Amino acid sequence: MKRFFSETFSILFSVIIALAVFWVVKTYFFYQVKVDGDSMYPTMQDGDRFLAKVDGEIDHSDIVIFPDPEGSGSDFVKRVIGLPGDTVEYKNNQLYLNDEPVEENYLNDLKAANPNQKVTPDFTLDELTGEHKVPEGELFVLGDNRPVSKDGRYFGFIKEDDVDGISWVRIWPFSKFGKVE
Repeated sequence: MKRFFSETFSILFSVIIALAVFWVVKTYFFYQVKVDGDSMYPTMQDGDRFLAKVDGEIDHSDIVIFPDPEGSGSDFVKRVIGLPGDTVEYKNNQLYLNDEPVEENYLNDLKAANPNQKVTPDFTLDELTGEHKVPEGELFVLGDNRPVSKDGRYFGFIKEDDVDGISWVRIWPFSKFGKVE
């Protein structure tokens, strides 16, 4: 009987330790995200899985995870285009950040597939949000699949504090294992 309790306690203790380690890793280091939808195609496809860092400096072109600003309960995965203080403009299929053209190599496949169409319609932050620059503490995000993505063009800025994670490494499918860019 004593042996039974000893083994049960040992198993229970191991499970509690494993759960505690899992909670600490997920809370303070990284967690798994599953892509749902095509808004980040071709960079990420529906069903792809990646690890997201919980903490880190957010930079231009980072792919971030945040709750739907309209409160659906879903998480969104989008690319950071504008940081606080940036001006953002799209003109003739070209991104301008602070009046300088920016290469978006992740859009090359979409542009090649639609050579006579604008992948991203023209806009300025003023037209979309009434703001000339990205406000302090906020970000402007877009999906890579611009024709279908519900992103900052529709819901405006997101708060930096609402970002739950920054994409780090794709873990599924194995054929695409590696850093997400």
